[in-house]
Amino acid sequence: MSASADALKRFWRRAVQTARLLIGVPDYDTYVEHLRRHHPERAVMSYEDFFNERMRARYRGGGGRCC
Repeated sequence: MSASADALKRFWRRAVQTARLLIGVPDYDTYVEHLRRHHPERAVMSYEDFFNERMRARYRGGGGRCC
């Protein structure tokens, strides 16, 4: 992959992540990356379980951070 294609791919991922944050949709890819880096002993939730858990936390007023 060329350097410009790689830069465009990074830009696009960042733009999608920003748009999701703006409208309140949790970012599953960021969750998976965080879990693998900081909590490798934990099992990764499926996208559906992750989404449902984030929506429950959002609307019940619970905390959303593990660390």
